[in-house]
Amino acid sequence: MSNLPSDRSVLLVTRDLFFRAKLEAVIELSGHVPVRSGPARYAVVELHEDALAQVRELVASGVRVVAFGSHVGAQVLREAREAGAEAVPNSQVEATLRTVLGSD
Repeated sequence: MSNLPSDRSVLLVTRDLFFRAKLEAVIELSGHVPVRSGPARYAVVELHEDALAQVRELVASGVRVVAFGSHVGAQVLREAREAGAEAVPNSQVEATLRTVLGSD
């Protein structure tokens, strides 16, 4: 039996207020609930210097992770993919999130 929550929570981890507002809207329009802490079935993580450890932990616990970052940060995007996340540049995060949440 999975220990993932059965609700439609999406953990949103971003420091960028612009992205937070846009991604919260995508999450809510898909019928999911954005949360800033606690267990969730999905996570959306803004990549920065400390984010890869969190991405690895979330993936290891069974959470489906969409990670996003600057297109010039190809190395960190690659590392997030290698950790098991769907890692995309900032310009693609909304479309990717819609696809991921739409498949639920």
